Amino acid sequence: MKAVIEKIEARTPAHRDRAIDGLRALALLAVPTGHWLLGGFTVSGDGAIHNASPLSAFGGFAPVSWVLQMLGIFFLVGGYASVLSYNRRTGPASSWIKSRLARLGRPVLGVTAVWAVLLPLLHHGLGVPADTLRTASTLVVQPLWFVGVYAVVTALTPYCVRAAHRLGAWAAAPLLGTVAVVDFLRYGPYAEAMPGWLSVVNILPGWMFAYQLGVAWGLGRLGRRHAWALLVGGAVLFAALPAVFGYPASMVGVPGEARTNSHPPSLLVLALAAAQSGAAILLRNRIAKALRWPALWAPVVVINLSAMTILCWHQTAMLAAAIPASFAGAVPGLTTAPDTLGWVLARLAWLPLFAGLLVLIGRYARGFESPWANTGTALRATAGVLAAGFAVFALA
Repeated sequence: MKAVIEKIEARTPAHRDRAIDGLRALALLAVPTGHWLLGGFTVSGDGAIHNASPLSAFGGFAPVSWVLQMLGIFFLVGGYASVLSYNRRTGPASSWIKSRLARLGRPVLGVTAVWAVLLPLLHHGLGVPADTLRTASTLVVQPLWFVGVYAVVTALTPYCVRAAHRLGAWAAAPLLGTVAVVDFLRYGPYAEAMPGWLSVVNILPGWMFAYQLGVAWGLGRLGRRHAWALLVGGAVLFAALPAVFGYPASMVGVPGEARTNSHPPSLLVLALAAAQSGAAILLRNRIAKALRWPALWAPVVVINLSAMTILCWHQTAMLAAAIPASFAGAVPGLTTAPDTLGWVLARLAWLPLFAGLLVLIGRYARGFESPWANTGTALRATAGVLAAGFAVFALA
């Protein structure tokens, strides 16, 4: 391990922005941790597993979702890194966008194609109930919406750059305003007259907000004064929305609740993203200093190199434990209802196994992140057909 750490340190360029990589790694780890802690299962009479959330029984756990909802940080550093890469490009903007989208698309194609093969094998070969496979498909798709939104936002980088050059940090203000207006229309006095699709309008500006801040940061148009305004303003707005305007306290959806903050994003998500972004910018130098320690820097590098593998396969790792457990009946923390403190303690004990399974799966799945230069056209087409088949099953 010491040799690996020294090798990583030796290969790190002196100009590498360790703080940005550290923030990205922190946001990445929050995704599987959140899904593993806040996603439980129950087993029906036919042995099928179904999704359940401990937040239904433990409303007081909502602050956990505040800590683990770090997509604002992910989009912030994504915008920062994208603008630096965009400004270094040697070809047209379209080539840069195509390259970035390919990096996002290959792992998604890989995980969905593999699951298209697994579905009939699990059902017909091992007798896994169809409802279990539907639950599994839902969980596999769950993080992929994020990849889709991130791809759209990435494709809009040239427009974000122009907006940041012209308006600086204020380029994110219209995005915040759009979400605020949509929230007022769907939750305010005229809510009953509003169409059901109105909330969809929030998807792009809601997640693009922090990305636009990151672009402005990367261009040097967002400094410490702006960061303090984001931190204080975001924190005040985050406190006021649930207390005064009735926003749900949880940052993730809770079964049975009529409103949700994250699908699509509400103004509360942007308030949290603003506060997180301000804190990240203010702490940047301290984070960079801490990551000069090679033993702390090495895992950050490994996590960043496996970013898409972590996003695409962490639910599969949890399912790799839960599906076999469903044949054994009630296994505490895996297939028992998440409504007791005993379940919480048991689930915490399962986390190392989930992480180990993810590492094992990632050893083979990480190849999907690399360019498919040696992959034949027929194999690519087959992967595409399989992925499309899985999408039809999951969405149906």
